[in-house]
Amino acid sequence: MASDKRWIKRFGKVADQILALEPKMAALNDEDFKIKTEEFKQRISDGEDIDDLLVEAYAVVREAAKRILGLNTYRVQLIGAIILNSGDIAEMRTGEGKTLTGLFPAYLNALTGKGVHIVTVNEYLSQRDSEINGRVYNLLGITVGLNGANLPKSMKKEAYAQDVTYTTNSELGFDYLRDNMAQDPSAKVQRGLNFAIIDEADSILIDEARTPLIISGGYSDRKNMYEIADKFSTTVKLKEDLDIDLESKQVFLTEQGMQKAKEYFSLDNLFDINNTELFHLIMNALKAQFTFKEGVEYTVRDNEIVLIDQFTGRIMEGRSYSDGLQQALQAKEHVEIEEETTTLATITYQNFYRLYAKLSGMTGTAKTEEEEFIKIYNTRVICTPTNRAVIRKDENDFTFGTKHAALKKLVADVKMIHEIGNPILIGTTSVESSEQISHYLEKAGLKFEMINAKNHSREAEIVAKAGQRGAITLSTNMAGRGTDIKLSEEVKGLGGLYVFGVERNEARRIDNQLRGRSGRQGDPGKSRFYISMEDDMMVRFTTPKLRERLKSLGDDHIDSRMFTRSVTNAQKKLEGMNFDQRKDVLDYDNILAQQREAMYAQRDEILFAQDQKPVIKKFQITTAYELIIKNSKTVRGEKTIDTQALLKALDGNFVAHGVFKISDFENKENLALAKEIAEEMMKFYKNRVADVPEDVVLPMERQTILNAFDEYWTRHINIASKLRSGIYLQQYAQNNPLAEYIEQATTLFNKTKIAIAYEVVDKLSRIVIREDAEPEPQEEIHITDRDIDQILETNGLTKDHLNREDLNKKFTELMEANEGNHEVQKQLALHHDILLGLLIEIERRTGQKLDTNQKRQEVEITQTQIEEMAKAINIKDFNKMTVQEVEENFEKMMANPDEPKTEEVIMSLNFVKEILTNVAKQMAIMRADGDDDRPPTAKKVRTKKKQSEKEDVISKTRLG
Repeated sequence: MASDKRWIKRFGKVADQILALEPKMAALNDEDFKIKTEEFKQRISDGEDIDDLLVEAYAVVREAAKRILGLNTYRVQLIGAIILNSGDIAEMRTGEGKTLTGLFPAYLNALTGKGVHIVTVNEYLSQRDSEINGRVYNLLGITVGLNGANLPKSMKKEAYAQDVTYTTNSELGFDYLRDNMAQDPSAKVQRGLNFAIIDEADSILIDEARTPLIISGGYSDRKNMYEIADKFSTTVKLKEDLDIDLESKQVFLTEQGMQKAKEYFSLDNLFDINNTELFHLIMNALKAQFTFKEGVEYTVRDNEIVLIDQFTGRIMEGRSYSDGLQQALQAKEHVEIEEETTTLATITYQNFYRLYAKLSGMTGTAKTEEEEFIKIYNTRVICTPTNRAVIRKDENDFTFGTKHAALKKLVADVKMIHEIGNPILIGTTSVESSEQISHYLEKAGLKFEMINAKNHSREAEIVAKAGQRGAITLSTNMAGRGTDIKLSEEVKGLGGLYVFGVERNEARRIDNQLRGRSGRQGDPGKSRFYISMEDDMMVRFTTPKLRERLKSLGDDHIDSRMFTRSVTNAQKKLEGMNFDQRKDVLDYDNILAQQREAMYAQRDEILFAQDQKPVIKKFQITTAYELIIKNSKTVRGEKTIDTQALLKALDGNFVAHGVFKISDFENKENLALAKEIAEEMMKFYKNRVADVPEDVVLPMERQTILNAFDEYWTRHINIASKLRSGIYLQQYAQNNPLAEYIEQATTLFNKTKIAIAYEVVDKLSRIVIREDAEPEPQEEIHITDRDIDQILETNGLTKDHLNREDLNKKFTELMEANEGNHEVQKQLALHHDILLGLLIEIERRTGQKLDTNQKRQEVEITQTQIEEMAKAINIKDFNKMTVQEVEENFEKMMANPDEPKTEEVIMSLNFVKEILTNVAKQMAIMRADGDDDRPPTAKKVRTKKKQSEKEDVISKTRLG
């Protein structure tokens, strides 16, 4: 790979060609700029590549910027613009004009008509840059859009339709997710991910890399559980009950801590599968209590938890921790606990920005992270030379034994320099640290401005004034990025801006950004860091023995280049660890990313398709194949089709009655048979919608398919998330967790696709479309219980036969027995339809299918329970209870208008009526036999058990 110098030399020659066109461009009239833009667009449509237009196009933009903004673009800015067009990261020092540099590649790539996104870290910068550069684009005939979080869909769509769109990183990602949940093509706002230019690229692509963008829905109300878990965390003692890994900020219960948890929650086994969610809540509560600090990772504002950007100290509006951690923090701080939501759609910044056809970015510091940019985003980091040489002096760190000594020396130096008149910028690593320093400054009688998460509304204003004579500004390290600190000639004469850092950051890049606030455009300045052995990074990377020895320094300090290098080496180690963590996240997220892209691509096809039948046909083949596999049995070690079971599963449900015979399934290969069944499925479905207009059928099909996609994709990402959180345990079984995750996630995804296909085919097979515009008068048939009993008796059935399998079997036999007798067959068909209608209504109310192949279990109802039931329907004397009394009391309760009845209440009352009626009959028999004193025996009721092991057993009596 060519070194930066070689790239700069190569791009410098191109920049010289652009500068050479200055006289030619100066001769253009204002109206000529739009003409040139149209000429460039025509050349692209004629087959020219945008790189062929670069020199002339950049020369046009340079002249336009000069006329509108009064800015003459430097050669180094042109080099930066060429780097951006090549799809790389341009490292440009603070004050080198990155906003102007982004104009050039945005214009050039906008000529293709595919759109360019310019991405910033906040809406203030988006609006500022769109307004400044928008005037230049207007002269050039390029349209500009500004996207924002609170815009309605119509305005978002309009913003994305422009040639160049300014937007924030988070809103861009959320719009992508929302687009892939749209139910109608017109609801999508984006038009593709062509080219992105990211301002402050290191902040978005490195610092925010692991941040997942999540759209949530639904809720899980477990407020009391979070509160209980929080109370437990306050009883835990560090070291005795809990270990903390300072490097990874993870918490681990010791043996004593586990025992304490078992006793507190009255558990026999903390790690039982039934206690998985409780254990998760406990660990979140411990993390919140011991590794998250108010003022560092979050702060409390207006009775709610708001997160703090660890690098900028800014409030992250609209952000929250996922997986219950946000609720754990709310319980800790005793603010209102929100309901936990379910993830509907999610993507990390890493995977989102890799979707762009071309990606580039600008930043003041990224070279130290070049390996990550190359491996993750396939972009180089090329250092652009400064327009003027940097003359700022970066002095050695002052190292102290204690924080108090470091801050005491810092304040003394600030006081001394302030008396001279130099402006001073003090950078801290956290809100907590900045507030601590503010107390020292106040005590010393020094006036200062402070920017942190609790005071960020005036950020740009404060930073802009930070270069004035005598100004003291206290800020978290990256606050104010995007706003230059400009110095007067008087301040330059005093030696420029002094930057003092308190604590070193985890990344050298962040320290360099703080230093870079001074020395812009050849300005003078100085920088120094004040570090102590009590700083977080020093605690993590130095031995206790060394820390104790340095405490003996008292108020004195070490000024050593060697010690400064040692700190830098510790930062390199930490950068490597952080990169490994981000790479690890990416390795796992890549699996979900591939699945997401496949799902979203197919979803888009369905969304825009004008004929859904090809999609439905694929689903029918999948469903047919799965039904064949499901209805197969092993005979002598080989899988063979259970033809009778397959016929029962298909007949009348997915295909028309009588289409297949058992012999049709014999001696056929599974896929060939699946295609044959799918053909009949399609005929069956088409017959159901034959009389319905196509403009009604198409939206119905699209809605059905998209609903199935969204429902099962939501389930998949939530299950995959839970799978991922526990997959690390595979290493204890000597397995590779990533390999196991890939295998299990792939299996889950395949099952999800099958489930979607089955859901769609099943729903379409049962679809009933009614046109409300001109309803035809239909004959109503009123069916009573007596009619049902008569139908059952006439056809040789009992109420035990009220399930699909028995009904279909019986009526098939009766139809065959009465072949040729059309009147009888007509009557049989009517009876069959009535009983099936009754069955569907029962299933709708109970939520269960009444099939004979479902497992049954017996539930014993005790004497006490029977007496309680009698009281519930106001039976005066249980021992004298009669069938008539039960029925009358039941009717009274049903007719009572003061007590509205839900379906669940009606079901419950019917259950009670049935039990008491049977008991009353038994008691009547006993009285007739003279056994008045003998109590009725306990009643056994057969119930149905859902086949899914995780679902609760729901007991319901069978009819009759």
